[in-house]
Amino acid sequence: MDDALVAYGSGHSDGMAGLHDGERAGDPTTGADYQVGVVDGQIAAFEQALVAAIRKALDDKKSDGPGI
Repeated sequence: MDDALVAYGSGHSDGMAGLHDGERAGDPTTGADYQVGVVDGQIAAFEQALVAAIRKALDDKKSDGPGI
């Protein structure tokens, strides 16, 4: 179980960074855990970018002044 959690954590970190380790993904014991971590990390990175873009858009709209 610890190996699976470590593989997932590594995958999550790699996914957040936009990386993928084919050797880890192909490991017969923990490869699936790593791959799930990569996907979860990619989703987390997307969510962060989306929230940042929405905040920027809302801040830009506030600076346009009243009535716009």
